[in-house]
Amino acid sequence: MTTELPRWSASSYSGGGGECVEVATNLVAAHGTVPVRDSKNPSGPALTMPATAFAAFINGVKTSAAIG
Repeated sequence: MTTELPRWSASSYSGGGGECVEVATNLVAAHGTVPVRDSKNPSGPALTMPATAFAAFINGVKTSAAIG
């Protein structure tokens, strides 16, 4: 069992304005999950999703951005 804590990061595209989401991809190997939280409320709840679902979400966003 691992006691590794999430290492939160935001996209470099967020501009550091605090109006974005943060992800902790460092937990994928140990848990197979990606926690996501609101950067404006770092002590609030985090949504944890399977890494495969997160990857599908990111691919969908990239595809949508390339089309639009």
